[in-house]
Amino acid sequence: MSDADNYEASTRGGKSDAQAEFEYEEKGLLGRIHSILHHSPALVPLIVLVLAVIVFGLLNANFWRVATLSLIFQQIGIVGILGIAQSLVILTAGIDLSVGAMAVLSSVIMGQFTFRYGIPPSAAIVIGLAAGTAMGALNGVLVAKLRIPPFITTLGTWQIFLAANYIYSANETIRSQELDAEAPVLKFWGSTFEVFDARVTYGVVLLLVLVAIMAYILRHTAWGRHVYAVGDDEEAAQLSGVNRSRQLIQVYALAGFFCAIAGWVMIGRFGSVSPSASTGQLGNIQAITAVVIGGISLFGGRGTIVGMFLGALIVGAFEMGLRLAGADAQWTYLLIGVLIIAAVAVDQWIRKASA
Repeated sequence: MSDADNYEASTRGGKSDAQAEFEYEEKGLLGRIHSILHHSPALVPLIVLVLAVIVFGLLNANFWRVATLSLIFQQIGIVGILGIAQSLVILTAGIDLSVGAMAVLSSVIMGQFTFRYGIPPSAAIVIGLAAGTAMGALNGVLVAKLRIPPFITTLGTWQIFLAANYIYSANETIRSQELDAEAPVLKFWGSTFEVFDARVTYGVVLLLVLVAIMAYILRHTAWGRHVYAVGDDEEAAQLSGVNRSRQLIQVYALAGFFCAIAGWVMIGRFGSVSPSASTGQLGNIQAITAVVIGGISLFGGRGTIVGMFLGALIVGAFEMGLRLAGADAQWTYLLIGVLIIAAVAVDQWIRKASA
């Protein structure tokens, strides 16, 4: 037996081998979980949603009624569409604090162009959608061309769009009766139809369609892969031929377009055109909440639109479930806060394990 063989025999089974074996077993156990979550980021919010539905249903059987579930979908209609906009931006490792303000200003433009200037409502809607797209494109240019951090850029434009909303509208609300008489198309997405004795708005159908379309685009098109590439590693994406600036401007412009759609849906949901709608102040926070709970990484490059949709449903389920259980409304914010921190902690673990 050679000296090398003697050395291997004498050291085999020592402390280093035991440690290596332990690390292998640990990696095998946690590695499977990590791999599943890495490739299916929507799995965690799906599990949370299922558990929430079961628990709240056991606490109050009315939660399982079709009418209750329909109401949850209606409540997340606006937040869900804003969440699509926010998801696109966050997937590129950015953030958009102006989504709510863009939605409200777009809705005000639709209303004011109809009633102040006498433009046909359908044309006013197109103008409002174009305005939302332009606002988003402005954010994109500031981020992509001037290299201003997305947080600072959209914090500034949030204030600008919100102020412009009040100045342009003179804080004037266009009421439901006026809309019904002269521009019912502005309230179209608030119209309802019945399914299994439950009233469903067309806004809910629109949300489902948009989620399906964007999920397909992000997963199965080159443009969608470029969105993930820019968020995952901007320099590597550029070296591989992705035009970073153009991609970012397109993403922010599309986000603005979705915000304008949310503004149109908002008119139908609230029944009026109001510059003081709470979405302007809270829409960005609600959208970010749905995105984070839905498993989309705030660091970009990982997550799905379906996950965001599940995140919005989780928030809606918690709000409705706790209300039916007779709990204090503050418990909703407390539990959602816990979910946000837990979602970011899971994301950090996945990123660390992938490094």
